[in-house]
Amino acid sequence: MLSISDVTKKYGKHVANDNISFAVGDGQIGILLGPNGAGKSTIIKCITGLLRFTGRIEINGVENTSLEAKRQLGYIPEMPAVYDLLTVSEHLEFICRAYKITDDGYCQKLLERLELWDKKDKLGKELSKGMQQKLSICCALCHRPRVVVFDEPLVGLDPHAIKVLKQIFRELKAEGASVLISTHMLDSVEDYWDVANIMVNGRFAATKVNDGSEGKSLEDLFFEITEGNAEEAAQ
Repeated sequence: MLSISDVTKKYGKHVANDNISFAVGDGQIGILLGPNGAGKSTIIKCITGLLRFTGRIEINGVENTSLEAKRQLGYIPEMPAVYDLLTVSEHLEFICRAYKITDDGYCQKLLERLELWDKKDKLGKELSKGMQQKLSICCALCHRPRVVVFDEPLVGLDPHAIKVLKQIFRELKAEGASVLISTHMLDSVEDYWDVANIMVNGRFAATKVNDGSEGKSLEDLFFEITEGNAEEAAQ
């Protein structure tokens, strides 16, 4: 389970995240939606321990900055960061050694699914941006994390990789993992999410639960909130 309580992040006088609280339970897919600059990437970086903040974030009941939390967390950043002089297979070997695990064939399976196995001997600097993104996904998943955070994961991926990644989302959910996906692409989240939080100006403007009940669609709610705030800002 991923739990965020009263998290605030400031850059000088600018408040990027303003007293944010939410949770993603076991076997749930949570979505962060919002326009560019809404604060989505900031809260993601707070969750993954890349930024200091006030408040509390827990990964399966332990503080997010603890070693135990990091063992259970997988993070796919918006911009892939691979090692220029490591091959694709060496990236996975490095991650397995870092987590002190023995690969049982799962790493190869990930590479095969994302069409990277035939690139296993290529250096990181030789990969296209899309291939680097796919490698980043493999590295984040190879230790089988229980909480997985994706920041704009579909950007730069080819259609096959998008299809595979969406299936991985569903598999993680079925396996009981907590999945958080930050995006501004509504069509990328489709109908497999459980709870969606819409961010505007560092705050949650609305939360919608996907319980099958009638009411405004996620798309309608999103544009009502974001376009309404844009109109207010222009006045």
